[in-house]
Amino acid sequence: MRKFLVVLDDSRECLNAMQFAAMRAAHTGAGVEILSVIPPDEFNHWIGVGDIMREEARERIEAHFEVFAKWMRDKQGVDPELVIREGDPLTEILDQVNDDPAIGVLVLGAAADKKGPGPLVTQLTKNAGSLPIPITIVPGDMSRERLKAIT
Repeated sequence: MRKFLVVLDDSRECLNAMQFAAMRAAHTGAGVEILSVIPPDEFNHWIGVGDIMREEARERIEAHFEVFAKWMRDKQGVDPELVIREGDPLTEILDQVNDDPAIGVLVLGAAADKKGPGPLVTQLTKNAGSLPIPITIVPGDMSRERLKAIT
């Protein structure tokens, strides 16, 4: 089964990317894989403290994921899977795409900001020609009605 890969982070535009991926998956019989990346610099502390912080980060991610997963199950009939990786976000996204051949589309939310669409969108679009899958970029300020209409 083909899957849509969506990046879960604390950005506002992440919500639209999640909704788009779930609605497209529901309409096409695909799945959704949600990837959250924990940057390594969050744990550059003493070993014991770093382990506790890593576990707390995973718990926050899982709680955040459950909010989206419940909505996807209840409203779209899609049961997403969660993948948590540690490292540089760009590297981990590319590694996940290469590690899972079922991933067919990477879905990213773009910030509606004068500073640009966000660092991940900027970095990934620079390398889009060499990616093995297409990228769908969803505007962060797109209305729910418009999302429904295009999915």
